[in-house]
Amino acid sequence: MEKKYRTEPEGDLLRIIALEDFSDVKKGDRGGLIENEFNLSHEGDCWIYDNAWVTDCAQVWGNARVSGNARVDEDACIYDNAQISGNALVHARVKIYGNAKVSGHAQVCGDVNVCGNVEVGGEAKVYGSITISGTLTIANDSYIDGGEADDYND
Repeated sequence: MEKKYRTEPEGDLLRIIALEDFSDVKKGDRGGLIENEFNLSHEGDCWIYDNAWVTDCAQVWGNARVSGNARVDEDACIYDNAQISGNALVHARVKIYGNAKVSGHAQVCGDVNVCGNVEVGGEAKVYGSITISGTLTIANDSYIDGGEADDYND
């Protein structure tokens, strides 16, 4: 497997730098920050943009994108065509996949699965142990506590 990016130290993390053109990324583009190469796959069109961070054992693969000042950490997995942007926080054992999007100042934390065409944005908070799927928008000041339900679906 050929590497699609290299890293250079930046503080306690590593800044990614593209080694080839793919998707909307051009060779030499500086991407976001990772803790180690485990965080971002060299396969697919996945990328971390801007000042977004992916740390701990979190992983980004497939065609997923993390941008803005978003933070993805602990054991979170972002894959397929998922997008994390803005100042979003994705924390713990979260899985975001399909065409799901998390943006704004949204927080998704715990044992949460967000998939399909779900959009979590604004100041929304999704916590606990829950699967959210289908075509759904969770926004504004919405708060979903997965401790009260097993699944939340459209």
